[in-house]
Amino acid sequence: MQVLKFANPDFFWLLLILPLFIIIFIWMMYWKKNAINRFGDFHLIRSLMPDVSGNRLKVKFMLAMVALALLIIGLANPQIGSKLEKVERKGIDLVIAIDVSESMLAEDIKPNRLQRARQAISRLVDELGNDRIGIVVFAGRAYTQLPVTTDYAAVRMFVSTISTESVPVQGTAIAEAINLSVDMFDESETEKAIIVISDGEDHEGDVIEAAKNAVAKNISIYTIGMGLPEGAPIPVIDRFGNQQGFKKDRSGNTVISRLDENMLEEISSAGNGKYVRANNTQVGLRIIFDEISQLEKTEFESRMFTDYEDRFQYFLAPALLLIILEFLIFERRSRRFRKVNIFGENKL
Repeated sequence: MQVLKFANPDFFWLLLILPLFIIIFIWMMYWKKNAINRFGDFHLIRSLMPDVSGNRLKVKFMLAMVALALLIIGLANPQIGSKLEKVERKGIDLVIAIDVSESMLAEDIKPNRLQRARQAISRLVDELGNDRIGIVVFAGRAYTQLPVTTDYAAVRMFVSTISTESVPVQGTAIAEAINLSVDMFDESETEKAIIVISDGEDHEGDVIEAAKNAVAKNISIYTIGMGLPEGAPIPVIDRFGNQQGFKKDRSGNTVISRLDENMLEEISSAGNGKYVRANNTQVGLRIIFDEISQLEKTEFESRMFTDYEDRFQYFLAPALLLIILEFLIFERRSRRFRKVNIFGENKL
């Protein structure tokens, strides 16, 4: 089995210029035909210019576009993983369950609760060594965002996509999130922990029972309270990212989302963990992870591709050949080769 990856995937953004070039070329051909029509009958004027070939221009353009696409793919540097090795690591297994309900958009913690939580997770990933980490998102339901893995690049990517739209059902299903997180762990002897990041508001299900079930499987649960006790209104954001005011109840009053510290403290207490309240200077994830890091590191086996071979030359070489071929094809037929008609040109 081989794995394909790209060393410089950002170059793929350059592919967006290809449709632009195609539109410009079509417009140019249309403008050129209209310009000829202004002088008289199109076919008659073309017969007076036997060495001019519209098909040659189209072929040259197609060659240039294919060469440009191959060049961009080559710059992205496709790589093939050809060497799979077993790597022995020592670490812990960690699942972060993050609340993505609409109340996490409250701005009592700047820029808002959810954005600060995402930033904290990204910074934490930068400091991870051999630990395995997974992501669960929850609101009215809980979903696996990323299984437990040592692929920290994937973790960063998935964390960057977390939003209140990650879960279609609103609510705060902390119990379901804990149960799902427990199911994500394998049966290895590694130390395991769950970090729940939430404002704890409007929780659903028997969350204390879920925490006790996790402890029974030697899994500790830590909680981080996002928000301040005095709370803040919940912004209403449209699909274009613009704020349309604040969420209101049925009576028309602005809804204030407040941190439910008591519930989060009860969860961490039942889960043999610790509770930390976030504020505008720190989220608290670092504090909890430092404590988790004191747990005994367990050696586990990880399979990973350790040797990738570059394959950019398979795209750059044909791109160069097509560019040379495009350069050798002239828009006008040479008088010496008028009898050669490979582009479907009209003969007089």
